[in-house]
Amino acid sequence: MRHGNRNNALSRTASHRSAMLSNMACSLIEHKRITTTVAKAKTLRKFVEPLITKSKTDSTHSRRLVFSTLKSKDHVTELFRAVAPKVATREGGYTRIIKLGTRQGDAAEMCMIELVDFNEIMLGESQSTTRRSRRGGKKKSTDTVEAKAAPAKEDKKDATVDNSKQEPKQELAAEEAAREAKEKEVRAQELASEEKAIEAKEKIPAKDPKSEGKTPDTDSKG
Repeated sequence: MRHGNRNNALSRTASHRSAMLSNMACSLIEHKRITTTVAKAKTLRKFVEPLITKSKTDSTHSRRLVFSTLKSKDHVTELFRAVAPKVATREGGYTRIIKLGTRQGDAAEMCMIELVDFNEIMLGESQSTTRRSRRGGKKKSTDTVEAKAAPAKEDKKDATVDNSKQEPKQELAAEEAAREAKEKEVRAQELASEEKAIEAKEKIPAKDPKSEGKTPDTDSKG
């Protein structure tokens, strides 16, 4: 009985199954994608993804662990040199299964299993989508610029209104200053005329009262 056994035996013995999965893993590492049945692809995913995780730490111990499973030095080198750097930032889900329909003859479900970071078509589409999102971001930036420009225009309008209100005040202040200047000039002229009058009075000689009382004796001569 197979209670609790979640691994698919694939109608093979343990030795046959392990050899088949190691060969399929080597083919996947070498060609980056292979075509197989859905059942084998799901089992291969559980088999190869832990090996890719171990390849992130490039050490002698991890290389020996991977070699004990793959049994191929060339594919171990390819895994650590080519695959590991590309999946360094990915925390899991290194493979993708794409169903292709049924196979003629036995109607088995076929699929293609591939390494996610080596599909150039899918990566190109993801880059194009990111560019679209950046364009959307630019639109937002233009909206923000327009929103900032609108208050600036309102501030300019308010400034022009304030200037128009301040112009009459400035004119009134100039008129008052001119009036004060004229009044000062008039006062200065009045003071100057008063000083001249005082000086003229001081220059006139005072008459003696004795000379005023005497009159010429015209009768005595006659």
